[in-house]
Amino acid sequence: MEINIFDGCESFRRTLKSENYSDIAFHVREILEYVKKFGDSALEKFSKKYDKIIPNSWLVPKSEIENALNNLDPKFLLILEEAADNIMAFHERQKQSSQFDFDLDGSVIGWKVNPIDSVGIYVPGGSAIYPSSLLMNVIPAQVAGVGRIVLVSPPCKTGLPHQLVLASAAFMGINEIYSVGGVQAIGALAYGTESIKKVVKITGPGNAYVAEAKKQVFGTVGIDSFAGPSEIMIACNRNDIPSEYIAWDLLSQAEHDPDSGAFLITTSKNQAKEISNLIKKITPNLSRSKIIEASFARNSAIIIEKQFEKIIETINDFAPEHLELLTKNPFEDIHLIRNAGAIFLGPNTPEPVGDYFAGPNHTLPTSGCAKFSSPLGVQDFIKNSSIISYSSKRLKDQSKQIIRFAEEEGLIAHANAIRIRIGNKI
Repeated sequence: MEINIFDGCESFRRTLKSENYSDIAFHVREILEYVKKFGDSALEKFSKKYDKIIPNSWLVPKSEIENALNNLDPKFLLILEEAADNIMAFHERQKQSSQFDFDLDGSVIGWKVNPIDSVGIYVPGGSAIYPSSLLMNVIPAQVAGVGRIVLVSPPCKTGLPHQLVLASAAFMGINEIYSVGGVQAIGALAYGTESIKKVVKITGPGNAYVAEAKKQVFGTVGIDSFAGPSEIMIACNRNDIPSEYIAWDLLSQAEHDPDSGAFLITTSKNQAKEISNLIKKITPNLSRSKIIEASFARNSAIIIEKQFEKIIETINDFAPEHLELLTKNPFEDIHLIRNAGAIFLGPNTPEPVGDYFAGPNHTLPTSGCAKFSSPLGVQDFIKNSSIISYSSKRLKDQSKQIIRFAEEEGLIAHANAIRIRIGNKI
């Protein structure tokens, strides 16, 4: 098993390169255009080609959704309920309210908060099933008050999405679910077909093709982010943390996908060697060993860096999706971090607690997008409308300034719209 080890952050950063997705982009564009033109028949074509099955109905019958929930292990249902409660409580704190400022002269300035009309949530169904992602996308949309929440997920051999997806959706009260995945599902949500009414925004994780499809339909609909493969970066300048902790945290990210990235920056050469050996020892016994091996060969690394300042500089430059600060003073060091999707502090906070249970959203900016993007939240499912109502007094008092501004821009009709209201001849 190959594990890349770099001596210093500079040598690691020189290896970073942008991926070329031109072939994917071309292929995705063809599928989207076909869905836009042919609707349901396009869904049939691509579902047969990629999923090897055409469902009896794109819309999953309500009876099937209810059956999935009824057949769910009661013990797991209790866990699902507790996780949902934690996620709901966190996102309730993000709710925003309309605000109006009433001036003494009768003018009103402010904003009105509205939920978006509809959202389509993509739920993967390939090499792994993610009911956690379903919760993380549905709950903030529900807190925001979105009226129509639609799920799309690839069909299994039964022609239905995975039973755990259906059960989790039923638990959350979602009953508009379609058995379709891949690029064709994104096209159906963006453009609409005979069977699937289009939405105004698309969220949820997917592979490189789904991510590219979301990117290409952006503008026709809104999307959550330009998501890439998942990644974790662990920064450690301590020798008292068991190497097993760090090895398993790296493995937990690498097992997602061959393109996932798992990175450790450590100040200890001995720690780097020990963790590398542990990963090589553990991996062959794991069910997703081939995926992990590919991740470490292509996209993961261990970096040895003695200078703490360079570790911080690398973190902020890389802007990881998940960052574990296993440092001597994590609550002090957090002030040095500018760019990260989610930050996990201390040895008792492995990344999976954020994936499933803590409450903050696990849909995070990837591929350096944490430099300008935030985790998914209630704010992604609302929009604001500015509110302006001038009194006659305020319009008169500010008319000269507005008229001058309009004239400087050469927009005479703008200026005259003010003049006519304050009694000036035009």
